Amino acid sequence: MSDTPSPSAAAGLGRFERWLSLWVALAIGAGLVLGNLFPALFSMLAGLEIAKVNLPVAVLIWAMVYPMMVGVDFGALRQVGDKPKGLVVTLVVNWLIKPFTMAALGVLFFEHVFAGLIPPDDAQAYLAGVILLGAAPCTAMVFVWSNLTRGDATYTLVQVSLNDVVMVFAFAPIVAFLLGVTDIVVPWDTLLLSVALYVMLPLLAGYLTRRRLVARGGEAAVAAFKAQVQPFSIIGLLVTVVLLFGFQGEVILERPLVIGLIAVPLLLQTYGIFFVAYGAARAWRIPFNVAAPCALIGTSNFFELAVAVAISLFGLGSGAALATVVGVLVEVPVMLSLVAFANRTQHWFPKEAED
Repeated sequence: MSDTPSPSAAAGLGRFERWLSLWVALAIGAGLVLGNLFPALFSMLAGLEIAKVNLPVAVLIWAMVYPMMVGVDFGALRQVGDKPKGLVVTLVVNWLIKPFTMAALGVLFFEHVFAGLIPPDDAQAYLAGVILLGAAPCTAMVFVWSNLTRGDATYTLVQVSLNDVVMVFAFAPIVAFLLGVTDIVVPWDTLLLSVALYVMLPLLAGYLTRRRLVARGGEAAVAAFKAQVQPFSIIGLLVTVVLLFGFQGEVILERPLVIGLIAVPLLLQTYGIFFVAYGAARAWRIPFNVAAPCALIGTSNFFELAVAVAISLFGLGSGAALATVVGVLVEVPVMLSLVAFANRTQHWFPKEAED
């Protein structure tokens, strides 16, 4: 595989994205203020639903997800066997370890450690939210983290493309199983509708858009298109956060400690999963430019999908939706700290592939 950065990876972390946690925090503040000033407006927005899908949020989620899916190159799957060790680590961590450790940490903290601080019904809702985050590994931001560690850009594209294919088939069964284990009722029809609406359809739309762009102007046309639509992704995220915290405003102002409590298992999960994958890559002598992205893809979350499914399954004002948004708040600073750690420890890994 080539180490030449792809357009997606070469973009790096822009000034706006670097301060994403700040913008999310400001959006949270705006949501809390607006939700308390204009409760009737937010109530009206919450009522705009079809088949349990909130229409304003559905539009915003598509604005977030679609630009990412345009970057997925299914042609890269032909190179899936070129560097198998990194892909093995990615798939094992993403689908056999991460969802289950996130569920276990959620049960530990929300049902035991924090039992005296959180009402039981709220604990179940927060647990559902972190389970959704744990079952949704990163799709787009991993290109950023890979670029910041000078990862193999083609390998990163292969792992994201393969991961998206697996997600289409694995996300719903894993979520349903884990929610069932924790005694949370699973509306299968809504879950499958959410996967179709927020994974399969955007993936198909992204594929068709990409094929048309490549036919017109190659990868340069894809990069130019993504640059044009990428701002809508960030705007969609921030407006979604405003809406979610507007719906949750009264509850949060009454119990501000809840944000910190939700963050605890998310932080432990994020750092823990990184070191599991990073340690496995080191033990298997995977070269650094593959080891870093294969560890980071499982560490980061596809929070857009988690937010959308939480809203569809449990509602806009649910604790599950709130927990997924807290995941957005903590992710960027944590991931930047892990990128810095990886860059400082790259001498632990061989420079050339040994597959």
